[in-house]
Amino acid sequence: HETFAQKLYQTFQKHKRFVKPKLSRTDFAIAHYAGEVLYQSDQFLDKNKDYVVAEHQELLSASRCSFIAGLFPPPPEETSKSSKFSSIGARFKQQLQALMDTLNSTEPHYIRCVKPNNVLKPAIFENVNVMQQLRCGGVLEAIRISCAGYPTRRTFYEFLHRFGILAPDAIEGNCDEKAACKRILEKKGLIGFQIGKTKVFLRAGQMAELDARRTEVLSVAAKTIQGKIRTHIMRKKFVSLRKASVCFQAVWRGTLACKLYDRMRRQAASVKIQKNQRGHQARRSYKLQVSSVLVIQAALRAMAARNEFRHKKRSKAAVTIQARYRCHRAHSYHKKLKAAAIVAQCRWRGRIARKELRKLKMEARETGALKQAKDKLEKTVEELTWRVQLEKRMRTDLEEAKAQELSKFQSSMDALQAKLDETNAVLLKEREAAKKAIAEAPPVVKETEVIVQDTEKVHTLKAEVDELKTSLQSEKQRADELEKKRSEEAQANEEKQKKIEETEVKIRQFQDYLRRLEEKLSNVESENKVLRQQAVSVAPAKILSGRSKSNLQRNAESGHVSVSDSKITPESAVVASPKKEYDIDDKPQKSLNEKQQENQDLLIRCIAQHLGFAGNRPVAACIIYKCLLHWRSFEVERTSVFDRIIQTIGHAIETQDNNEVLAYWLSNASTLLLLLQRTLKASGSTGMAPQRRRSSSATLFGRMTQSFRGTPQGVNLALINGSMVSGVETLRQVEAKYPALLFKQQLTAYVEKIYGMIRDNLKKEISPLLGLCIQQAPRTSRASMMKGSSRSNTNTAAQQALIAHWQGIVKSLGNFLNILKVNNVPPFLVRKVFTQIFSFINVQLFNSLLLRRECCSFSNGEYVKAGLAELEHWCYRATDEYAGSAWDELKHIRQAIGFLVIHQKPKKTLDEISHDLCPVLSIQQLYRISTMYWDDKYGTHSVSPEVCFTVFILVLHLT
Repeated sequence: HETFAQKLYQTFQKHKRFVKPKLSRTDFAIAHYAGEVLYQSDQFLDKNKDYVVAEHQELLSASRCSFIAGLFPPPPEETSKSSKFSSIGARFKQQLQALMDTLNSTEPHYIRCVKPNNVLKPAIFENVNVMQQLRCGGVLEAIRISCAGYPTRRTFYEFLHRFGILAPDAIEGNCDEKAACKRILEKKGLIGFQIGKTKVFLRAGQMAELDARRTEVLSVAAKTIQGKIRTHIMRKKFVSLRKASVCFQAVWRGTLACKLYDRMRRQAASVKIQKNQRGHQARRSYKLQVSSVLVIQAALRAMAARNEFRHKKRSKAAVTIQARYRCHRAHSYHKKLKAAAIVAQCRWRGRIARKELRKLKMEARETGALKQAKDKLEKTVEELTWRVQLEKRMRTDLEEAKAQELSKFQSSMDALQAKLDETNAVLLKEREAAKKAIAEAPPVVKETEVIVQDTEKVHTLKAEVDELKTSLQSEKQRADELEKKRSEEAQANEEKQKKIEETEVKIRQFQDYLRRLEEKLSNVESENKVLRQQAVSVAPAKILSGRSKSNLQRNAESGHVSVSDSKITPESAVVASPKKEYDIDDKPQKSLNEKQQENQDLLIRCIAQHLGFAGNRPVAACIIYKCLLHWRSFEVERTSVFDRIIQTIGHAIETQDNNEVLAYWLSNASTLLLLLQRTLKASGSTGMAPQRRRSSSATLFGRMTQSFRGTPQGVNLALINGSMVSGVETLRQVEAKYPALLFKQQLTAYVEKIYGMIRDNLKKEISPLLGLCIQQAPRTSRASMMKGSSRSNTNTAAQQALIAHWQGIVKSLGNFLNILKVNNVPPFLVRKVFTQIFSFINVQLFNSLLLRRECCSFSNGEYVKAGLAELEHWCYRATDEYAGSAWDELKHIRQAIGFLVIHQKPKKTLDEISHDLCPVLSIQQLYRISTMYWDDKYGTHSVSPEVCFTVFILVLHLT
C-alpha cells in the first residue's frame, strides 16, 4: 500500500487537484469543487486480486435457481475473449462505464434528497448541515450557473399567449412571432435577453418582472370593468332618485315662492321708509359739513398764499445776488484766460514758423542732391542701354557667321554623299557585267581570263572604296571639329545671353529706382508746396525770452498745449497738429525719402503677420490707418504704399480654403474701409459727390459704407495708442487725392471678394450634407410605405441617423460663426452671410420638393420639419445680432412643409390654404404641391377635388 501511495505522490505531485497529507504515508486527498475528500490507499490493491474464475461463473449462471443465476449473469463475449480472469474492481469499472454510456445517451432528470438533521427526527432543520449538503451536491453551483445564464425559456407561442396583452399593437396584423416577441421585450425596456430560433431566453428576474407587469395590466382591466358596472348601477339609482327629487322640488319650490313673494313685498315697503328717513338726515348733515369746510378752506388758502409770497421774495433776492457775483467771477477769469492764450499762441506760432523755415532749407538742399543723383543714374542707364545694343549686334553677327559655316559644311557633306553613291552604283554595275560575262563565256578556254579581269577590277574598286572611306572619315573628323566649335560658340552665346539678361534686369531695377526717385521728388515737391503755404500763412512771431521759451518747449514735448481761443484759424490748427519733429542738430545719414521707403517696408512686413486683435479691434487695420494718416499719404499725388498694401492683402487671401485667414482679413479690410469712409473726402468738398454715392451704393459694400455713415454707434473703433477716444465720430476729415480714392475703391473690391470667398466656402461645406438630406427623403418615404401596413414604431437609432445630416449642417454653421466671432467680423456682415446661406438652403430644399414626387410626402415633411427645428434652435442660440433675419429666408420651405404635415387637408378651403397656411407661396406652387402630395404613413388624401379644380382654373388664367 505504501508503494501505491508513493507512486501516486510521484506521478501527481504537481497536479492542482492532488493534495498530499502531512501526517500519513498511505493517504491522499482530491480537491473537488465542493471541498477536499481524503482517501485511504489500504486494501486498494487487494480488490484487484479478487478474481472470479470463468468456469465457476458459468457453473453458477447455469443453476436452476433463478436468484443464483441472476447474481452471476453470463459475461459478454468481448470480455470473455479479452481476459480469462476478471476481478471485482474490473467488473465494477465496466458496470460504471456502461452506466455512464446510458446516462450520456439519455436525458436524465435528478431528484436531490436533503437530510434536514442527523438525528433523523421531524420538525428539526439544521441550516449549516443543509447548506453543506447543497454545496457538496453542486446545487448552489448549478443555481449560480443557471442565474448567470438564461434560466427562463419559453416558446414564441407561449410567450405571445401569456404576455401579448402587454403590447397589443406589436401583434396586430400578420406579423412574425419572433419579431413580435422582440418588440414586446424592447417596448418594456428589458435588456440582456436573447431570441432563439423557437424560444425566448430570459435572464433571472425578467420573467417575474413581465408577470408583474401582466398582473398590473390585468388588474387595470379588471378595475375598468368594475368601474363600468358600478357606474351603470349607480346611474340607474341616480335616475330614479332624480325623478323623485324633481317632483318633490316642484312642490316645495311653489311653497317657497309664495313665502318669498310676501317677504319681498314687506322688504320693499320697509326700504322705502328707510330711504326717505336717511335722505332727510343726510341732507341736514351735508349742509352743516359744507359750511364748516368752506370756512376752514378759506383760512388755510390765505395762510399758504402768504407763505409762498414770502418764499418767492427771498428766492428772487438770492438769485439776483448769485447772478451778480458769478458774472463778476466769470468776467475776471475770462480776461486772465484770454491774455494767457494770446501769449501762448504767439510764442507757439513763432517757434513753429522757425522750425518750418529750417525744414524748408534742409529739404531744398536734399532736392538738389536728388536731382544730381537722378542725372547720374540717367547717364548710367544710357551707358547700359548702349552696351546691351552692342551685345545684341555682336550676337547677331556670330549667329550669321555660324549659319554660313553650317551651310558650307552641309553642302560639302552632300557632295561627298553623292560621290559615294555614284561609286557604289558603278561597282554594282561592274559586278553584274562580270557575272554576265562569266555566264556567257565558253566553259574551258576563257574561264581564267575572265577571272583575271574581274579580280583586277575588284582590286581597283576596293582601292577606290578605301580611298572614299578615308575621305569620308576625314570629312567626319572635320564635321566633329565643326560641331565642337559650334557647341563652344553656343556656350559662349548662352553666357553672353545670361549677361545680357542680367544687364536687362539691372536696367529694370535702375528704372524702378528712377521711378521711385521721381515719386519721392514729386512727394517732396508737394510737401514743399504745402509747407511753403503754411509758412506764408503763419505770422511772424515775436522774440521770446529764454525762460518762456524753455517752458513752451517742455509743454510741446509733453504734448499738452492749452488752446482756449475759439477764433483760431484753420491754418494754425493744421500747423499745431502733432507731427514728427526734426531737430536742427540731428544729422541723418539717409535722406527723407529713403526713410519713408524703409518705413513702408517695415509696415508691409508688419501687416503680413497675424497681429491679432486688441479690445475687439483689428490691430493691422489700425496700424495701417495711423501710418497713412501720419505720413500724409492721402494728400499725395503719387505714392506706391497703397499698391503694396493691396498686394499684401491679395497674397494673404490666395489660400481660399482657410476660413480663419479669410475672416481675419475681412475684419481688417472692413475696419480700414470704415476708417477711410469716415476720414477721406474729395478735393474741394466735404464729402463725395452725389454721382459717386449713387455708383457706390449700387453694390453690396457701397450700401455697407452708407450703413457705416448712418450708424456709427454700431461699430466702436479706437486706435491702439488712444488717439481716438470713442468711435469714428472723432475722426478728422482729410482732402484725398486720386491715389487715396483709388485705394478706397480697390479696398472695397477686396472686401467684396473676401466676403464672396467666405460665403462660397460655407456653401461648399454644407452642400454635400444638404444633398444627403435631400437624398435621404426618398429612402424614408419608401421605407415607411413598405411598413405602412404594420404601422410599427420607428426605431430611435434610425431617427438619430436621419437627423445626423441636419446636425452636421448646424455644426458647420456653429463652427463658421465661432470663426467669425473670434476674428471680430462686423455683425452686419455675419448677418448678411447667414441670410444668403439660409436663402440657399431654402432654394435647394424647395426645388427638390417641387421637382421630385418622392420628396413631396408626409414622411419627408416630418423629416424636413425636424431639420428646420434644428436650424431654428441654432438661430435662437446665435441671437439676432448674428443670425438676423436668416430664419425668415426659409419661409417658402417652412410653409410648404407645414402644408405637407397638416392633417385633414380635404377640409381646408382655398382661402385658408392661400391666406393662413401658405401666404407666401404662389398659386402655381400650391397646385404643384397639392397634386404631387402623397401620404406614405397614414394613407390620407390631399386637398379636396373642388379646391384642386379651383387652383387649376386659377393657374390656367395666370398662364
